[in-house]
Amino acid sequence: MAKNKTVFVCQNCGTQSTKWIGKCNACNAWNTFQEEIIVSQKNTSLATNQYVSKPLLLSEIQVEQVVRINSGITELNGVLGGGIVPGSVLLLGGEPGVGKSTLLLQVAVALQKKVLYVSGEESPQQILLRAQRLKHQSEHCIILNETRVDAIILHAKDSMPELLIIDSVQTLKHPDIDSAPGTVSQIRETCNMLIEFAKQNHIPLLLIGHITKEGSIAGPKLLEHMVDVVLQFEGDMHYMYRILRSIKNRFGATSEIGVFEMMHYGLREVSNPSELLITRNKEELSGVAIAATMEGARPFFVEVQALVSTAAYGTPQRTVNGFDSKRVSMLLAIIEKRLGIKVYTKDVFVNIAGGIKVQDTATDLAIIAAILSSLFDIFIPGYVCFCGEVGLSGEVRSVSHIEKRVKESVKLGMKQVYIPTSDAAKQTFDAEIIPCSRIDTAFKRLFRSQQNDT
Repeated sequence: MAKNKTVFVCQNCGTQSTKWIGKCNACNAWNTFQEEIIVSQKNTSLATNQYVSKPLLLSEIQVEQVVRINSGITELNGVLGGGIVPGSVLLLGGEPGVGKSTLLLQVAVALQKKVLYVSGEESPQQILLRAQRLKHQSEHCIILNETRVDAIILHAKDSMPELLIIDSVQTLKHPDIDSAPGTVSQIRETCNMLIEFAKQNHIPLLLIGHITKEGSIAGPKLLEHMVDVVLQFEGDMHYMYRILRSIKNRFGATSEIGVFEMMHYGLREVSNPSELLITRNKEELSGVAIAATMEGARPFFVEVQALVSTAAYGTPQRTVNGFDSKRVSMLLAIIEKRLGIKVYTKDVFVNIAGGIKVQDTATDLAIIAAILSSLFDIFIPGYVCFCGEVGLSGEVRSVSHIEKRVKESVKLGMKQVYIPTSDAAKQTFDAEIIPCSRIDTAFKRLFRSQQNDT
C-alpha cells in the first residue's frame, strides 16, 4: 500500500521543504509555502535485457506530413506558425479580464469541428451568454462544467473531440491528492494526465493559465516545459488593444505576434495596428513623434508623447508609461551631456499612446525627438518617423529589420524617415531617408527645417 507523506511546497516555484518556512530560498518569495500530501509510489525496475524504446538512425526516422488545424482566427494562426498542430499542447496565460476565455471560446465556435470546452470557473449559462454576444452559432461545441480531471478524461473518451479546451488549469483537481486546487501538486498531476490523454489520442489540448503578480504563469515552471506552445496574452483591461505573443513554440518561430481589439461583442482581429495607434491629428501639437518599432518580425508604428514642464516642487518628476523608465532616464542624461540642454529642473512625462508596451530600443530616437519637441514647443509633422537606438556617446546605432520598417512607413504615408547612417548605406528605399550618425546633427536638421517651415 502506498504511504502518504506531508511536505511543504512553494506555490511560486515548486520548491519542497520538510517544514514551513517564511521565505523561499529558491525564488525569494514570502509566505508561499503550503502543506501538501504526496502519495509515494513504489519504484519499479526493468531487467537488463528489456528495452522500452529502440534507437534509430536519422536516416531511418520517417516523418509524416502534419496538417495543421485552422483555428478560424488569422492572427492566432500566424502566431502559431500556420495553425494548431494535432496532438499538441498549448498553454495560454494572461492577466484576469484580458480576454483569454473569450479568445478560446471564439476558437471553439469558429472551428467547424467537434470541440469539448471544459470550464471550471463559469457555468454553462454564463458561457452561453458570452457565445451569444460573440454572434457565432456552432453545433459542434460541447460545454462541460467539471473540475475533476478523471471525470474530464472520461467525458473526452466518450465524445472524442477534435479539440479539447480547459479553462483553467488552476481549477482542476486530482482525486488522489488532498491539497487545494491550484497548488503545485494539483497542477502538475492533473496536467500530466491531460497531456498523456491528448498525446495518445492525437487531440490538440488548449490550456488557460493564470499569471502571478510578477507576470509569469502561475504554477511550477515545469508546466511550461511540459507543453509544446506557451502564449502570453498582454494588454491593459482599460484599453482596447491586446497583443498575443509566443514565448515558446516547438512547431514554429516565436517572433510573430497577433493584435486584437476588445469590442463589446468580443475580440476583433487587427491586421494593421499602426493605422489605429497613430492619430492623424491635423492640429500642430508639440511633444509628439512617431517611432518605427518591431514586435517580433512584424513592423509596429507607435506614437510617442512627451510633456516637459518646469518642476513645481523640489524634485523633478519622471513618469513613463509603456516604456522602460530607466532607459528614459538614460536618454535624459544623454540630452544633458551630448546636446547641452538642461532638463534636470524639468518634469518629464513620456507616454506610448494606446496603452501599448514597447521594448524595442529603436524607439530611443523618437523619444528624444518628442522630449525636445515639447521642450521647445516645436511641432513635428505627422509624415516624419524615427528609427534608431541611441548610445551613451550620442551616436545613433544600427537596428534590425530596417527594410521592413521603412517599407511599412511608406505604406503609412511617411515622407521622411530618420534612420542610422550605417543602415542608410545598405540599400535604396522608396522614402526620403535622412541618415543620422549623431543626435546633435539629426535634431539640428529636424528643428531647423521645422522653424523654416513656420
